[in-house]
Amino acid sequence: MSTAMAESRRAATLLVAALRAPERLPALADEDWDLLLRIARHARLLGRIDADLGTLGLHARVPERVCHHLESARQQVAYRQRLLTWEVDRVLRALEGLDVQVVALKGVAYVLAGVPTARGRVFADVDLLVPMAALEPVEQRLHACGWLSLGHSEYDERYYRDWMHEIPPLRHAERDNEIDIHHRLLPRTSRFHFEPAPLFAASRALEGHGALRVLGAPDMVLHAVVHLFLEGDAREGLRLRDLVDVWDLIRHFEARAGFWDALLDRAGQLGLQRPLFHALRQAQLLFALEPPARCRARLAGWGPVAPVRWLMDRLVPLALFPDHAGRAPLRVRLARLALYVRAHWLRMPSGLLLRHLGYKGWLRVRGWLMAGRGEAVRR
Repeated sequence: MSTAMAESRRAATLLVAALRAPERLPALADEDWDLLLRIARHARLLGRIDADLGTLGLHARVPERVCHHLESARQQVAYRQRLLTWEVDRVLRALEGLDVQVVALKGVAYVLAGVPTARGRVFADVDLLVPMAALEPVEQRLHACGWLSLGHSEYDERYYRDWMHEIPPLRHAERDNEIDIHHRLLPRTSRFHFEPAPLFAASRALEGHGALRVLGAPDMVLHAVVHLFLEGDAREGLRLRDLVDVWDLIRHFEARAGFWDALLDRAGQLGLQRPLFHALRQAQLLFALEPPARCRARLAGWGPVAPVRWLMDRLVPLALFPDHAGRAPLRVRLARLALYVRAHWLRMPSGLLLRHLGYKGWLRVRGWLMAGRGEAVRR
């Protein structure tokens, strides 16, 4: 095994151990702290580790230099959460008078709903869900109040509006904060596509936040599952933070009577049995999350055939953890590529996917050619 691969595995082991047992962190050696800080920062989980240490009252027992990094992460989390929850308030103000359901999604929903998943959680933008029938008036109101399109090409506009589950991202002209307006959780072209009406029906109001709502507990977990396994990124691969969201949400909601049965029933209703199987399997392997015995046989029936399960068990752990020391080892890059192709194969029919990838590939080649010509002119 190469030195880079060995260090990557050690870093991943440290990060998982820190998330599962933060009470043991004060015993870490200095070199382990150095590695943990680097990978946790790249995984966007340093704020989470800081929050866990704070809850346990352990900040005074970690090295002072580590506390400086944790304080920096704490300040960033507080700033981003304050900034983007304020952005949600501005959106609701802009939509006043419209008879439309607005459902907060992902990070901002965790914060506003007060679920433990929000602790130490930093997020880059605001994700909101509205009914498709309300998209036009919502978009018009937002444009009028300063949220503008990011200047996408004609092809990208069509990509979003005809095939995807959201309109093109909007950014406020003054505050520079980005919002994503969804009309469903998965692209209309996805093999797992489902109508969003049941999500709105099961959503719940947030006290003190006007008309804003959040998804019901099973739907919140399933959206985290969808985001983990059906949104591909060739550079980052899968994101450990998304699996941590699934783990946290389930641990929070499973205290409610009937939650596990409701989660499995909802996955069956929406056709998300396979993604839920994969998410729970990875949460079990990394975080020892155990579904109740009565649910295991049902879950086992949702899994893929043995060779595919074997392959996923090897690809997913490789792709989950971020680069922390430069270029990722080859096997990690190959795992990310394989899961990226899988996610896009599930995202679009093969003909549409080939067309889309061909267009994007041409844009990349054209960019290289133009860059080469510019370099030649400068010489």
